[in-house]
Amino acid sequence: MNIYIIPLELKNRTLLDSVFNELMTKFSAEIFIDYMQIPYENAHTDNRRQYYSTQIISNAINKLQHLNGKILLLTSLDLYVPALTYIFGEAQLGGKHSIVSACRLHEEFYSGLSNETLLIERTIKEALHELGHNFGLKHCDDWDCVMHSSPGIEEVDIKGKYYCRECSKAMPLKV
Repeated sequence: MNIYIIPLELKNRTLLDSVFNELMTKFSAEIFIDYMQIPYENAHTDNRRQYYSTQIISNAINKLQHLNGKILLLTSLDLYVPALTYIFGEAQLGGKHSIVSACRLHEEFYSGLSNETLLIERTIKEALHELGHNFGLKHCDDWDCVMHSSPGIEEVDIKGKYYCRECSKAMPLKV
């Protein structure tokens, strides 16, 4: 099993390396950072000044068919789906592709204060969450589980960064 992290308009190398290292410690899979160019301009919605995540995933599906494994797009673009004001990420349930945005995971977005440690922790949680969906997991009722739903930043901060016992069964985790 391979997991590919594809940076998309992400300039924070520390954040990228932190997600990579976390996935390396958690998964019994080969983890790669791949700098493939994924088109995303057609996903921009002018009146929202955001990017439609489903369109970006569709673009990735067309561009990355040759990769065998799970594909996590990691971006700083502000993402949305039509029914929601914003999202932290989106994934194909039981599929290959997912996307996580660090845009609204920055503490500056809420308090005006910079906190790189908190940004890294939040991004890791959301990366693990979206990959969980790729492996077929749905939202979990356990507040400590990384698969707990997080529609707002408070829920991201409350949940843990580990899969609960039940969710762990579906994941290719290191023993």
